[in-house]
Formats: sequence, structure tokens, C-alpha cells
Amino acid sequence: LIVSSIYFAIQNAYGSPFGEVHIAITAIAILVFHLISEATGLYRSDQRDELRSDVKKILTAWLLVIPALLLSAFLAKKTDELSRVSTSVWFILTPIALIAARVIQRSVLGALRRTGRYQKSTVILGATPLGATLIREIQSAPWLGLSVRGVYDDRTLERCDPECLSMVELLGGLNRLVEDARRGTIDLVYIALPLRAEPRILRMIDALSDTTASVYLATDFESFDLLHATWSSVGSTPVVSIHETPFYGVDGWLKRLEDLILGSIILAFIAVPMLVIAIAIKCTSRGPVFFRQRRYGLNGEVIYVLKFRTMRVAEDGPDIRQAAEDDPRVTPIGRILRRTSLDELPQFFHVITGTMSIVGPRPHAVAHNEAYRRKIRRYMLRHKVKPGITGWAQVNGWRGETDTLEKMERRIEHDLEYIRNWDLLWDLQIIWKTVFSRSARKNAY
Repeated sequence: LIVSSIYFAIQNAYGSPFGEVHIAITAIAILVFHLISEATGLYRSDQRDELRSDVKKILTAWLLVIPALLLSAFLAKKTDELSRVSTSVWFILTPIALIAARVIQRSVLGALRRTGRYQKSTVILGATPLGATLIREIQSAPWLGLSVRGVYDDRTLERCDPECLSMVELLGGLNRLVEDARRGTIDLVYIALPLRAEPRILRMIDALSDTTASVYLATDFESFDLLHATWSSVGSTPVVSIHETPFYGVDGWLKRLEDLILGSIILAFIAVPMLVIAIAIKCTSRGPVFFRQRRYGLNGEVIYVLKFRTMRVAEDGPDIRQAAEDDPRVTPIGRILRRTSLDELPQFFHVITGTMSIVGPRPHAVAHNEAYRRKIRRYMLRHKVKPGITGWAQVNGWRGETDTLEKMERRIEHDLEYIRNWDLLWDLQIIWKTVFSRSARKNAY
């Protein structure tokens, strides 16, 4: 309804008829969007995912609709019957309207759920620290529509987690849980037992299969230091990733599309400023305009990163000294470039060629990588994604000289947080902060 209504309204606004070709294009758009949304789970009845997850699914689906429509119009030889202006406006306004509709829907349903309506009766199996975490998460998000009735556990009170019991009532043991579920008074059961209790877990799953309650197994994988964990399968064997990149499948294409579109636009805007900077460097100091240095890229492969030369030296050996405040090696024009990050502009060529991304962990010199990988746990996991021109660490002020190990550790923490929780909107937020936030220029020498 939203897709077709917006296209119809735009055609009328521009005084163009809404003919057969527009009806066909709309039908294809609705079909493709619906199929992709079904595949990504956008139309699930529950709302346990965050809003940003829905936004990403909508943008992903619509970005895939656009090439499908263009290809269909090209093959049908109908491109001349489509107004470039009205169709472009439709491409832009439709995802905005779809996101707005989703926000309104979630807000209304969330408000109803906060009043106690449309809630699912939920219980926890296992008075454990993991059970306490689950209860805390559910109680802090009433919009989920889950009402925790209590917890079931066969163990004595002394063996149960005190925090868990302080939040909800202990309703009984495992047999009592099965009886209550059979009576239909329980909608959801979250099993929060430790993985070592596999025999108990299997017995409870088998017993609960004689009920209509939905059963979920909560697992405490945090002890494994997960990096973008996802479930998949090898044949019929389910597996969960421990260390994995977020950029595969649709997300990988979305990230690459973001880099190509934004990178091309930015390069068009910075072409003239880059020429002016190159002339200024050549006129104010001896040496080349550009500086190439070996750094680690995706999967730890060595890449050559291009920058405007800001120093009187060009170090790329086994021992590289980082730039410090009032560093005598930095040229006068170089100091301005480094402070404003304009020395990084040539790296947009790397973005277009695919060796770098606009947003990602900043690449370090090879010498620094080899030194820090032996001192900081999980350091090399930052190379599960392409290095970026800017990143989450940089917009939070963790850039520049790392004269203490703690500073580098904080930078790596932010890099891994970015990889673990990436989404497209976060990338756009980081780009915005890079340009307009003061913290993004902190510690730039």
C-alpha cells in the first residue's frame, strides 16, 4: 500500500499519468520487497529485534528492489516511459515512508504492551546467573511484550542464584513447569541452564514437546569472546561462529555499495581540494606529494596505504616512531593536514578499488601490528574487516599517538565493538561525527 500510494502520488504531483508500465513496476517492486522481507524476517509477528535491525532490513530490501526494477524496465524496453525525476523521488521517499510506518507501528504496539496488553506469559528454566540476565533484559524492555511470571528450578535455594530469586518468584521444579505448560498457562520457556547440564536440558526439551509452549535455549556464549556470532549449518549440523566478519552475504554487498556510492560522491567533491593540497605540499617542502606505507588490510594481508606527505621523513621499516605533539618531523602544512585529517583524503582511491572502506578500524603500520599483536589479546581480530579511513575509535578520541599500552587497548576495544555490532546506520553516524564532532580531531598531531 505504501509503495504504490507514494508512486501514484508522485506521478500526480508531477502531472504524469499512472499508466500500465507504472502499475507493472509497482507490482514488481511490491513482490520483490515482500519476498526479501519474508526472507530476512521483517514480517515476524513479534518485535524482539531492535528498531535499527528493522531499518537495516527495510533498506536492504529496497536497495535490492531498485536494480530489479531497472533491469525489468530495461529488458521490457520501457525505460523511456519512466520519468527519471519522479522515479528517483519514489526511490528515495519510499524507504523513508516504510521506516516511518514501522516506527509508528512499533510505538503503538509498544505503548499497548506497556499497559499489560498483548503480552506473552514467559518463564525461565534455571535460577542461574544467565537466568538473571535474561530476566533483567526482559524487564528493562516492556515493549518486547514478554511478562516474566517466575523461574523454575529443582535445586535447593542455596544453589540457586540469589539475584535471580530476588527479581521473580520461584514457582517450583521441572515437573511443575511441565504441568503448568500442559495447562496452557505458559507461552514461552527460556532454558537458562549451563551447557554442561546437557542431559537435563535434553530431558526438559523432550518433556516440553508434549506442550504448546514455545521453547528457547539461552546459551552463555560471552565466555567465548564472540565476534559477530551467527548461527549457520554445515550440511545438517548446526554451528555457531566464534570469530567472523559481519560483511558476508547481503551485508557484504550493502557495505560495498555504501563505499562505492559515498566514495564516488566524496571523491567528486574533494578532487579540487586535493589538487590544492598537492600544490601546497610541493611548494612548501622538498620531497614527494604522496607517502606510501605498508599496513595490514583485510585478513592481515599487507596493503600499501596512500597519504599526503606530512613529514620530512618517510619511515616504513621495522621500527617506526609515531607522531607526537609538536613533533619536529611534521612540516607546517603537514601539521594542518594531520589536525584536520585531510592527509587521509587519497585513501578514497583505496575505497573505490576495494582495499579499504570509508568506515572501519584504522590501519596500523606493519611494525606496530607485529609489536601490539603480542601484547594485546584479540588484536588481530580487527583485521576481520577492511581497514577504514575513519572508525568508531577515532570519533571517540582514540586516535593519534599511543604512548601507553592502555591507549592502544582502548582503541582495539572500540574497533572490536564496531565489528561486533555493525550496521549501516552506525556507519553513517560515524561519518557524520568524523566531519562535525570535535572528539574526532582529538589527539591529531
